[in-house]
Amino acid sequence: MTQLPQPRGRLTADKPLADLTWLRVGGPADRLFQPADLDDLRAFLRELPAGIEVFPMGVGSNLIVRDGGLRAVVIRLGRGFNGIGIDGARVTAGAAALDAHVARKAADVGRDLTFLRTIPGAIGGAVAMNAGCYGTYVADRLVEIRAITRTGDLVTIPAADLHLSYRSSRLPEGAVIVEAVFNAPAGDPDTLDARMAEQLAKRDATQPTNDRTAGSTFRNPAGFSSTGAPDDVHDLKAWKVIDEAGLRGARRGGAQMSPKHPNFLVNTGDASAADLEGLGEEVRKKVFLHSGIELEWEIKRIGEPGAPDEG
Repeated sequence: MTQLPQPRGRLTADKPLADLTWLRVGGPADRLFQPADLDDLRAFLRELPAGIEVFPMGVGSNLIVRDGGLRAVVIRLGRGFNGIGIDGARVTAGAAALDAHVARKAADVGRDLTFLRTIPGAIGGAVAMNAGCYGTYVADRLVEIRAITRTGDLVTIPAADLHLSYRSSRLPEGAVIVEAVFNAPAGDPDTLDARMAEQLAKRDATQPTNDRTAGSTFRNPAGFSSTGAPDDVHDLKAWKVIDEAGLRGARRGGAQMSPKHPNFLVNTGDASAADLEGLGEEVRKKVFLHSGIELEWEIKRIGEPGAPDEG
């Protein structure tokens, strides 16, 4: 790789990414950059040669890194980017703050961001994916974000300019989200705590929370998340069409569609990225043949395939 800027933070060559993802698979990144602070990140991006790809990575909760790794500089934010501040209805969270932590801290002072409580990952990824649960999405609460552009500029982007829709957003190419601002409605702390406890219990009863997964594998064909309400309709939910195609528990190598929730792709212990992605593609094909529904990946897949003997 071309000579890179020398930051104050940590810059690691050929960094294996498997340990940084929830599915525990994947090859190395050319470089992993963990900036010391905002100024370090800005300077690094400003000085980084324009032809080098940048990939912002959160906690790896919704990600398959392919076995051949990633020809890019992976940027992973840590301490210094995980603060949470609350001023009335305005909740400001660093991109590295865990969604669950933001929900709990807001609830403690009577502010309702409870929809974030059961969403895996950190705020940067939640914004990028317009994460949502129980009928509420990031788009419903987001005011604005702050991000560093590929050229090192710090910009504020109103929520409307992100064009947030079901599991998608339009961020400037190569931009790194560093902070998000939410408008959180008022609520009684005890009531909010009880709601989150109920949500957690429901999640644990229906999802394989003790397995190596990356959350929902495919987007719901219905185009919206489960509402959790008694009148929630499951006909066009991803889990339902997978189940109806007879693919609950389907396996390929060390990969499996969870017997508990068939829209969760599980690494049973020795899966490769190729096993996981291959099983997902097999599920997509068989669901289409069974119902004519073309499932779209919700898990992000990046990088290059490994050698044929790797999976």
